[in-house]
Amino acid sequence: MAKTVTTKYDVSEHLRTPEEMAAYLEMCIEEANGDTAFITKALGDIARAKGMTQVARDAGLSRESLYKALSGERSPEFDTILKVISALGLKLHAAAAHTTKITA
Repeated sequence: MAKTVTTKYDVSEHLRTPEEMAAYLEMCIEEANGDTAFITKALGDIARAKGMTQVARDAGLSRESLYKALSGERSPEFDTILKVISALGLKLHAAAAHTTKITA
């Protein structure tokens, strides 16, 4: 019987365009259910796709601190997240949540 060979899937290898990166981040935010580590890891995936060195430079951070901030093992400061989002060429925006309106 032949052995099945598998490799670890790395999403960063498949994020090629800004649109794909934005869609991936949006999906991760929706799926995170408030899990900030999940969202920061998604930002890390996108940063690796773009190149950590360039993203760190554009965000005004060291490469090492960027890796640590986006590892999902820490809770980076919000200003760091905003710098990274900007360095990735993405925008942070808000939309109204779907809520049930109660009328009397």
